[in-house]
Amino acid sequence: MTTAFYTHADCKRHEMGSWHPECPERLQAIEDQLIASRIDSLLDYREAPAADEAELARVHSADAIYRIRENCPTASSEYTYFPLDADTSLNAYTWRASLRAAGAAVAATDAVIAGELDNAFCSVRPPGHHATPTDAMGFCMFNNVAIAAKHAMEVHGLKRVAIVDFDVHHGNGTEAAFSGDPRVLMVSFFQHPFYPYSGTGHPSHNMVNVPVPAHSYGDVVRQLVMDKWLPALHEHQPEMIFISAGFDAHREDDMGQMGLVEADYAWITRKIMDVAKTYAKGRIVSCLEGGYNMSALGRSVVAHIKVLAELE
Repeated sequence: MTTAFYTHADCKRHEMGSWHPECPERLQAIEDQLIASRIDSLLDYREAPAADEAELARVHSADAIYRIRENCPTASSEYTYFPLDADTSLNAYTWRASLRAAGAAVAATDAVIAGELDNAFCSVRPPGHHATPTDAMGFCMFNNVAIAAKHAMEVHGLKRVAIVDFDVHHGNGTEAAFSGDPRVLMVSFFQHPFYPYSGTGHPSHNMVNVPVPAHSYGDVVRQLVMDKWLPALHEHQPEMIFISAGFDAHREDDMGQMGLVEADYAWITRKIMDVAKTYAKGRIVSCLEGGYNMSALGRSVVAHIKVLAELE
């Protein structure tokens, strides 16, 4: 297996204040754990290119792109922020970081479809799954996974893709981008009731939203994957799978109140890989979303990547 690891130094330059949980140290924690686990040398490290605005515009409105591009403080204004909402802000490097985050997902999609790679993990920030076509929110600027999925369909001509979201929060932005689109199946679980307080109304037929209560553990999640996700994925027969890989449902992560551990993320990843091998030539692009306890995040990403790379 050839598994790529996409990242870029620009993704560490975006920050929203020393208090903010979505911080540059998240990416360093992942890199440190890859080294500690001795799998760093087994991955194909690739520098994320910058997405262009045409790629962003496949998902986001011109106004949404403009608000981020034009409101970033100047580079000379270090530690100056432009607030988009109560917990989402721009600094001088947010635009560049956001282009790298989306660009990683697009480049990984190109390389996997071309057969250069079996799959890829994009260790990037800002995360993306709360960003709707019209608004940045919830720490997210542009929806990296949605941009990559649109690229796969509109540039490469894929007819069916799937998006798997295992973040503790509902991927409202991704749902907004694809609700009612029969080419896209989205499967997710998320703690409920919880931010962004969505996903439980009357979702479109292509949305398999599975809300779970706080303090749900791995046995609950594994059962819902078997009962809800897998039947829908097998029926859809995706030609490629994209993963919104949030690790904040870990029991050590105070951002949520769920109880997953590394073994649960590895198990979920194996199930996704089985579907990808059956219908999609194994093609998977996974993009980092949440995960705010540094140790749990690093360990969980390692567990996820080990399965992607078939190292265990």
